[in-house]
Amino acid sequence: MTLAGIGGFFLVFIEAYIVLILKGYHTIDLGGIRPFVTVWAMNFFLLFSIFTQIKFWHEDKQLSDETSTER
Repeated sequence: MTLAGIGGFFLVFIEAYIVLILKGYHTIDLGGIRPFVTVWAMNFFLLFSIFTQIKFWHEDKQLSDETSTER
């Protein structure tokens, strides 16, 4: 959860930078704290779901490696 929270925070700025480059803007206004928190929350849940799936994949891989070694 910590990695998803911190990563979501950094993704907000990475996304804003991409918009700056693609649109040719010089500055960007995130619209206040409420839109910023909304975008951060979306990024948090995106990263949280990705990290959860990676965790499950890693546990399944370890379990299959253990069972294949025992045979």
